[in-house]
Amino acid sequence: MVRLLFCEELPTSGNVIVNGVNTKALSRRQIPRFRRSLGIVFQDFRLIRNLNVYDNIAFAMRVVGKSRKEIKKRVESVLKLVGLTDKAKEFPGTLSGGEQQRVALARAIVNSPKIIVADEPTGNIDPEMSYEIMRLLKAINRQGITVLVVTHEHEFIRKFGKRVLELEDGRIVSDTARDQTKRGNWDEP
Repeated sequence: MVRLLFCEELPTSGNVIVNGVNTKALSRRQIPRFRRSLGIVFQDFRLIRNLNVYDNIAFAMRVVGKSRKEIKKRVESVLKLVGLTDKAKEFPGTLSGGEQQRVALARAIVNSPKIIVADEPTGNIDPEMSYEIMRLLKAINRQGITVLVVTHEHEFIRKFGKRVLELEDGRIVSDTARDQTKRGNWDEP
């Protein structure tokens, strides 16, 4: 599903519409520009090992041609949001799994995408940090950004209090509307 959303794979039948764009109709040259409308958070973080935290996040802005002034302001802002201001000069190898996931999240949101796709964002971190990542995603969602979380942790995600779609063998087997999901208190772990 995630690979279909950001055009790593094309559908074998039907269409995938993201932000009003039929991804099947995109040419190879149009895909990189389309991906800029998405923020992707991978389970394995995909941080650039020889760049510090600041530069890992700034990289996403440099690629799209933002000015140094814009980069500095926005990177500092997202570092504060994810609670890593004091880790800006650290390299990924010195960070915990939770810290690396927060860097990946900061990089995904730095260009203010319309959609964040988080692929198993809690898969490689401890339970306490899992709650912290989900709180951050909820805060991002409150800012008007669509957040799609892909996970196998059914009960955990239901506490998020949002719409839950369950897929099985590529088909939707359950679509629980927001008002039908179990509510949880995300202010406490």
